[in-house]
Formats: sequence, structure tokens, C-alpha cells
Amino acid sequence: MTGHTRQRPLRFVHQGRVVEIDDLPPMTTVLDWLRLDRRLTGTKEGCGEGDCGACTVALGRVKEGRLVYEPANACILLLGQIDGAELVTIEDLTTGGHLHPVQQAMVDHHGSQCGFCTPGFVMSLFTLYQDGGAVTGGREAVLTRIAGNLCRCTGYRPIVDAALEACGQPARDRFVSAAAATATALGDLADEADLFLGSENSFFAAPASLNALCALAVRHPDATLVGGATDVGLWITKQLRALPKIIHTGRVRELLRLEQGKDGLTIGAAVTYAGAQEALAAFDPDIGIWADRLGSAQVRAAGTIGGNIANGSPIGDSPPLLIALGAALHLRHGEQARSLPLERFFLAYGKQDRAVGEIVTHVTVPRPEVGDHIRAFKIAKRNDQDISSVMGALKIGLEGRRIASARIAFGGLAGIPKRAGAVEAALTGMSIDDEAAVTTAVARIGEDFTPMDDHRASARYRLTVAGNLIRKAIMEIAAGSRNETRIAHLREAHHAA
Repeated sequence: MTGHTRQRPLRFVHQGRVVEIDDLPPMTTVLDWLRLDRRLTGTKEGCGEGDCGACTVALGRVKEGRLVYEPANACILLLGQIDGAELVTIEDLTTGGHLHPVQQAMVDHHGSQCGFCTPGFVMSLFTLYQDGGAVTGGREAVLTRIAGNLCRCTGYRPIVDAALEACGQPARDRFVSAAAATATALGDLADEADLFLGSENSFFAAPASLNALCALAVRHPDATLVGGATDVGLWITKQLRALPKIIHTGRVRELLRLEQGKDGLTIGAAVTYAGAQEALAAFDPDIGIWADRLGSAQVRAAGTIGGNIANGSPIGDSPPLLIALGAALHLRHGEQARSLPLERFFLAYGKQDRAVGEIVTHVTVPRPEVGDHIRAFKIAKRNDQDISSVMGALKIGLEGRRIASARIAFGGLAGIPKRAGAVEAALTGMSIDDEAAVTTAVARIGEDFTPMDDHRASARYRLTVAGNLIRKAIMEIAAGSRNETRIAHLREAHHAA
């Protein structure tokens, strides 16, 4: 990475000290570094794919002038990704022989049996304790935060009880006391130097600018681009791929921008799901529900909007929603930039309209017009932490009682996320109160999709559900109802879990 900006090693804060690493294998995970290098074995390896939460650690970063702690799956998080952050593990919570309030509550409420999952639960709840989520959100906030942590023996009731006791009051621990000093230390690590560890043949790189990123990607077209590693991490831990060249996008300042303008929203490719959630949810309450069900708190804190688009998965959750909203995708190859409607980016299964070395830079999402009605539905076997069988999103524009426009997109029904063009055309122009015409229009969904059978759902089930979701959305819109009933049902399901 010569000729752009100065380079430096990896730096982060751990146990109150700055850790500086000049070289490391590019595929090194945080979990392996903790357990094998530092011999800190409290962080466990369970599934190795970011599902069970036994490996959860906390990452502290300064965001909007405030120190924020977020949970992270150490098993699929690459060590180079934590540059500039504070790493907190289960070993760091106990001081002077005194348990942290979350740990003490777990003991008092018998929240552990075999104990293997306990460190991960404690670290997820530590992040909830720090941000005060349970103070205002109560039980629902607790359940949302631990949705990415699995327990096979204790059961969740005592864990939730412990969380409500410990996290239901303002945080008072040494991390709060040290917040200003920690923020200053992290601020001292922030710079515009490019991170580059290794050689031209094998490296982990994290450029600080878009120009440096694009130049590096063109020079190394065989490199693997990594956003949050919620997918690429599994290439390493499950598929055992060799990835000698890794380029991380998470330090590129231009890709981290999130801007709300009068015409809409600009989301940088490196903005995480959690980072984009509030801005997207402001468009419609349904989007807030969709966002809460996208992975776990760990996944939402790491996974990026750009990464979810660029990997081209037919069951990715964000592309159908963004397509329905009319989003445009922006890319750059070297110094050449281009844009296209998001739905045109997906060509066929595993194939996208992206040249080798081309970078997804951002997405622009137009603000809904007066008369637009939005619905988003995620259908999966579990309410939380599950891959979609069908992901559907709709934007229906009304002029009086006439459907003036329709954008309907689905994931899980084809080899790519795509629009239901035949259904859209049939709906446009009809009265939203004409139930027979709506039924006829929805029946055309078979012209748009030929789903496959797999272990998540049959083709017949997928097609039937997709049609029913369109019909449900139109019935809700026609009745002028919002989503309060469905929101209440989802909350009840959460509570029952």
C-alpha cells in the first residue's frame, strides 16, 4: 500500500493497555488470539459460526462522542477488524476478587449449570448493562440482546431474571468510571494511516480512505473483501478456505457515512445493520421489526449493509427491502464510479454486476412519498437468529383508493433477490378495495418466481407464503391499519420464548 498514506501496525486497547501487533496471519480470529496466544480461555468456542454466542466479547468504540460497547462473536471476527477498539472479555470483568454486577446476578439467580455458555451470556448482558437498554426496554430489551446466545441446560428464565436485576438500573462499574479515559485512549489510536500487516503475497489490510481501498483492490484483484465477516468468517472456520489476502472495509471513512437528506438516505457500504437501523426504521415501523429480527445483536453490530449486498446471497435480508424502497447502488473501480438500480446488480445465482476489484461504496434510498405504504416480512422457522425462508418487502403507492404504484421484492424465491414484476403490473391501476382483482393479481406470482425445495422450505410453501404476504399487506393497507397487532404478537412471541 505504498504511495497513498503512511502505514502502521494493528493497535487496540485490552486490559487497559495498548496492544500493538506488527504481523499476524491474515485469517487470525479474535477467539484464536485470546485462547491460543494470550491463554485467556474464558471465551469459549461453541459453534464456530457466530450462532451460539459462547464466544461473545465486547468491543468499545467512540460513536458520536460517546463510548459504546457492542457484543461481538469472537469466533468469526478477524483480529485485524478490532483496530482502534477496546476489547473486553469475561476475564476483564472481575476486579479485586469482586464479581461484576452481571456476574453476581447470574450467581444469585442460578443462571448457570454446566457454565459453558455463561461467559457469552455475561458479555452480551455486559453490553446491555453499559447502554442501559433494560432500564427503558425491560424484558423485551433483555430478550433481544440475548437472542444470539444459546443455552442447552439452564433454561432462559433465571438468566433473564438475572439480567432484569443487574441491567434494570443505571450502570455503575469501573468501565463507567474509566469511560472518559478510555475514550481518550481510543481517540489517540484514531488516525488516517493505512493498516497493512504482512507482505504483498499474504496480508491483512485496512485502508483508511476510499482512494487507498480502490487502489489496493485493483492491485490485488484476488484479495477477499471483508465488511463484518459474518459470512466470510464462516469461510475460514467452516469451509476451511485459505484467504491469504484480506482487505477490510471497516476503516474507510467514506464508507462509514450515514446521511439523511430531504430526498432520502445515503448508507455507506461499511455501515452496520445496527448503525443503519434507526434511520431505516424512521421510514416505517415495519422496518424496525425487520431490523430486530436480522441476525442477533452480535451480527447486527458487525454485519454491514454493503457486505450483505455484495455477497449476492439469494436469502440476504436487506436487498429485498432496499429494492422495494427503490434503492440505487453505487460502485467504484479504481477511479471510475458508476450507479445502477439495486435490482439490476443481481444477475444470477452467485453472479453480480461487479467487476473484479470493483467496490460497493454506498446505497441511496429515496424517501417514501406521501401515499406510500411499506411492509416488510421475514418468514423463518425461529423468530430470532434464523435465516429467512422467505423475505418479502412491499411499497404500495396510493392515490385515493387506487394503487398508483407497486414495488414488491422477495428473497428466498429465486437464485437472486428480485421483484415480482407480473404482480406489480397487475396491481397497478386497480382499486385497493377490489378483493377479486387483488386475488387475481397475486396469483400471477408464479410468473415471477420458480422457488426451489430445500431444508428450510418447499417450493410450494415459499410461493404460497409469498402470495399470502402480498395479500396480507394489501388488506392491512386497505383497512388503514398499522402494524400494532402484528407488533403485539411479535412481542408476545418474544416474551413466551
